[in-house]
Amino acid sequence: MEAIFNIAGHSMTAQSQRLNTVASNLANAESSVSSTGGPYRAKQVVFMAMPLRGEAVQSVRVDRVVEDTAPLRRVFDPKHPAADERGYVSLPNVNVVDEMVNMISASRSFQTSVELMNTAKQLALKTLSIGQ
Repeated sequence: MEAIFNIAGHSMTAQSQRLNTVASNLANAESSVSSTGGPYRAKQVVFMAMPLRGEAVQSVRVDRVVEDTAPLRRVFDPKHPAADERGYVSLPNVNVVDEMVNMISASRSFQTSVELMNTAKQLALKTLSIGQ
């Protein structure tokens, strides 16, 4: 029973980090300058399977967060302060539609993990009530 709660908890933690990354990407979708000085680059979460101690099952965890290698968007705007000598501005490689799909997927996965924990809790309570 403990393994079920561990798996669901790890999943919720991983999906929470994925949601935070999506939120960061959406917040910076139009930022021409990031904290590093260049345009913001979209970030993606990489998951990894993690064996549970003493169990024959695996859980999930975030392995790392990587920058998306897709090319930056180039927009012609010669009046923009970050425009190059030809009048083009490099904007983030964030695809808002992809990020929204990623957000929906992460929130559904999080919700499924919550439902798994609630179901496991109800089963445990019913099992305990049988013994009374």
